[in-house]
Amino acid sequence: MATAKKAAKKSAAKKPAAKKSAAKKAPAAKKSAAKKAPAAKKAPAKKAAKKTAAKRKPNAAFMKAMQPSSQLALVVGGTPMPRTEVTKKIWDYIKKNKLQDSVNRRLINADDKLKAVFGGKGKVSMFEMTKLVSNHLK
Repeated sequence: MATAKKAAKKSAAKKPAAKKSAAKKAPAAKKSAAKKAPAAKKAPAKKAAKKTAAKRKPNAAFMKAMQPSSQLALVVGGTPMPRTEVTKKIWDYIKKNKLQDSVNRRLINADDKLKAVFGGKGKVSMFEMTKLVSNHLK
């Protein structure tokens, strides 16, 4: 019977210790939950920043009408227009004449009119195209 009392004392001693450790963990959990709440408040601030970005005015340099050279005028027309319109019309011309490379879609296969604009190059990347076209705008 003495061994049963000792076993009961040991199990009783272990249980309060377990309760104490659980009690210590609970406030830590509350702290972490409290830390997460301010993070959720920061997310709406980012949405507000996106709204202001949507209200941006276009850059005046892009909207300025520029005169295309005679070589570029064969592709896009001879009237003065902004750079953005020139780029749109070149892409319309490329898609209409199926000049985009079928394997690597970033490359443009130039026909006779575009070779004059691209400085004699047969294949030009779409990023290099804008650089070459800007040389033909005044």
